[in-house]
Amino acid sequence: EVQLVESGGGLVQPGGSLRLSCAASGLTFGAYTMAWFRQVPGNEREGVSIITYTRWTGTGTYYAGSVKGRFTISRDNAKNTLYLQMNSLKPEDTAMYYCAAPSVKYTVFGWPPKESDYNYWGQGTQVTVSS
Repeated sequence: EVQLVESGGGLVQPGGSLRLSCAASGLTFGAYTMAWFRQVPGNEREGVSIITYTRWTGTGTYYAGSVKGRFTISRDNAKNTLYLQMNSLKPEDTAMYYCAAPSVKYTVFGWPPKESDYNYWGQGTQVTVSS
């Protein structure tokens, strides 16, 4: 059974930083492209960033324009963990953040990521940016 468990959310002032983690189990982690989404109540889930599965050339990363230059996605395959380092946080970054995995290995999906491409989801971790 695939499980994704996010952690690291919280309340932070504008300009601050947080690092989200997503612990994965039940899958060969390094073989899967992984994604971070976020959702504000009443809105659709928004793709924040994806990191490709680990290839011999390394990994590729993609970001939403609203977070590019401020957020960094990374993965530690030895720890089966996905990260999202969020710097220079803004009030508009306030949302529930989810990590997601597809059901197919060795596949890179297009940008922006579609919810339908990702079959496994964590429970989410809340990020609130407010003074």
